Amino acid sequence: MKWLSIGAGVALALVSLGASAQAWPTKPVTILNPFPAGGGTDTFARPIAAKLSQQLGHQFIIENQGGAGGTVGATNVAKRAPDGYNWFMGAVHHTIAESLYTRLSYSLERDFEPITVAAFVPNVVVVHPKHADKFKTLKDLIDYARANPGKLNYGSAGSGTTHHLSVELFKTMTKTFLVHIPYRGAGPLMVDLLAGQVDLAFDGMGTSSTQIKAGKLIPLAITSAVRNPVLPNVPTMQEAGVPGYEVRTWYAVWALKGTPKEIKDRMYKEMVIAMNQPDLKRIWAEQGADPGGMPPEEFGKLIRSEITKWAKVVKDAGAKVDN
Repeated sequence: MKWLSIGAGVALALVSLGASAQAWPTKPVTILNPFPAGGGTDTFARPIAAKLSQQLGHQFIIENQGGAGGTVGATNVAKRAPDGYNWFMGAVHHTIAESLYTRLSYSLERDFEPITVAAFVPNVVVVHPKHADKFKTLKDLIDYARANPGKLNYGSAGSGTTHHLSVELFKTMTKTFLVHIPYRGAGPLMVDLLAGQVDLAFDGMGTSSTQIKAGKLIPLAITSAVRNPVLPNVPTMQEAGVPGYEVRTWYAVWALKGTPKEIKDRMYKEMVIAMNQPDLKRIWAEQGADPGGMPPEEFGKLIRSEITKWAKVVKDAGAKVDN
């Protein structure tokens, strides 16, 4: 009778869980963005949150919590309840952090569960207009950097972000030396880049394309394998003289480990519906972004491959955390 009692209790719990998953959500939902407002992650997180709010009848709130290349927010959200009301919208940066930060208190694969990628976005090499006469092409920048090691600085959204490691990869491939200035996110970086306090950045299209079109930044190259329709006249890195160079940023949603499967499945379904809406498609296109939507299993494979890829870049570049 004792085992029967326990079994009945488990059965009731499962029935209750299934019912609550079907009813989800019954209150506001928080999606933590581990970068300050105004950065690349925000560009995609906020439209998705607005759509999910409409589709599911409860508010989806973006909570910004920047610091240490996105690892501060990831550390904090990993401690929250996996109840379907706490989610994480991180980026490729978090696959880099696995090898760059030696004392992370969380593990991307241990403490989170993949839902889907929201957007794939190329980075673009941009310089302040004060360098317009000096750097008309990427080759001009490379030649100057080789002749003047340490004279140019570059800003990033934080140590361990693709803004950081894409330049470290560039330095290794071009045998140049640029001084790294890490910020707490792409938003703060953009402020100083526009003010001319930073010479250049390998920034995401989501934050730079508007400034480029306004003439406030000068693009030298796109880091994707093919040209981007938002900036069709800007060459790829390979076309500009760095054969074999290709980097892309992506932004994605994770559940906390232990979140009920029914709720994870619902979140994936609703995100795909949201990203297929015409207005979100237009926002993505304006940012030069390709939509995501891959199933959780496929996203999990991408995470593993990216962790492996960036671990090699970190090792080869001898990259260090300097935030």
